[in-house]
Amino acid sequence: MCFAGFVAIWFIIDIQDNFNDFIEAHATFKQISGYYMTQIPQTIMMSLPVGLMLALLFSLSRMSRTNEIISQLTAGRSVIRVLMPLFAVGLLTTGFCMWLNWDRVPHAEGIKKNAMNQIKRGKKAGTVEPILAHLFRDRQHNRTWFVRKFRPGADRLDGVHVTQQDSAGRIVKKWYGGTATYDPAKKEWRLERGMIVNFTPEGEIIDSEADRFLGTFRIVTEWSETPWRVASSELNPASLSVPELEDYMRFNFDFPAVQLAPYQANLADRYALPFQCIIAVLMAAPLGIVFNRRGALGGVAGAIVLLVVMLMSHSFFLMLGKSMRLSPYFSPWIPDIGLSLIGMIMLWYRSTNRDFPKFSLS
Repeated sequence: MCFAGFVAIWFIIDIQDNFNDFIEAHATFKQISGYYMTQIPQTIMMSLPVGLMLALLFSLSRMSRTNEIISQLTAGRSVIRVLMPLFAVGLLTTGFCMWLNWDRVPHAEGIKKNAMNQIKRGKKAGTVEPILAHLFRDRQHNRTWFVRKFRPGADRLDGVHVTQQDSAGRIVKKWYGGTATYDPAKKEWRLERGMIVNFTPEGEIIDSEADRFLGTFRIVTEWSETPWRVASSELNPASLSVPELEDYMRFNFDFPAVQLAPYQANLADRYALPFQCIIAVLMAAPLGIVFNRRGALGGVAGAIVLLVVMLMSHSFFLMLGKSMRLSPYFSPWIPDIGLSLIGMIMLWYRSTNRDFPKFSLS
C-alpha cells in the first residue's frame, strides 16, 4: 500500500507538470500511456525503498502499540530474530532492484529525455532521434569514422567515411560508402555505393579508380567496430546498462580519465543504488520498534530524516565521482556504507535495550 501510494503521488505530480505539454501537442491516450509505460522500471526503482521504509515503520509501530513485539521478546526471541523476515524481504527487493538497474532503469532514463520531444512532434514516445555528422576515433586500430547520419541501436549507417592510419599516423587506406550495414551474425560490414582508396607511405593515391563500386557493394571483414561502438561516444552514461558501460570502458580505455569518470561512476552506481532497499530495512527496523507513543513519533521523524539524507547523498556523491572529486568507483558506495553503519549502530542500541543517544545544540 505504501509503495502504491508513493507511485500514485509521483504519477499525479508528473501529470501536473506535463499536462500543458500533452494538451498543446494534442497527444493521444496511446502516446501518453506509452510514455508512462517506458518509465515504470525507473518509478519502481525510485519508489521501492521509500515504500519499504514507510511500510516497516507502520507495521512495526503498530505491533509495538499492541505489545506484539514485547510478547515475542519476553518469549525468548531476540530483536535480530524478530526482524529476520524483514531483512529477508529487504534482500529480495535488493535483488529485484539489481535486476531492474542492470539495464531496464538506465534505458528508461535515456528514453525519458527524448519521449516528450517525440510526443510534441506527433511521433510514438521512445523512438530514437538520428545523430548527424558523427565522428568516432578507434585508437586501438588507428581508424577514424565519420558518419553523416545514423540512429543509435540500428545496424545501418548513412554517408560513411573511414580512414585507416598506420602506427606512425600516416593514412594508408580510406573507405567511402553511401551506406554501411553491419551483420552481427557474420560480424562483417556491407559497404554500398562507395569507393576504396589506397595510399603509399608518402601519401600518394594508388588505385582509387580501380576500387570504385558505385553500382554494387563490398563486404568488409577487417573492421572490428560495431554500430554500438561507433555511437558510444555520443551516448549518455546515465542511460547505459551495465554491459554497455563495461564495453565502453573496455573499448575506450585510452580516453582521458576525466572523460571516463562519468562512466565509471555510473557503473558503480548500478551496483550501489539497489542496496537502498536493505538499508531502508536496516534503518527503519530499530526506529519502528518502540515501547511508547512518544517513541513512535520520534522514530517516524528520525526515519524521514534518514530517508531524505539517503536520497540527497546519493545524488551528491555520484556527482563527486563523475567530476573526479572522489574515486568514481568508490563515491556511489559512500552513502550506502555510512547509512549502513548508522543502521547497525541503531540496531545494536535497540537489541541491547538501550536508548538512542540524544544530541543537543545547547
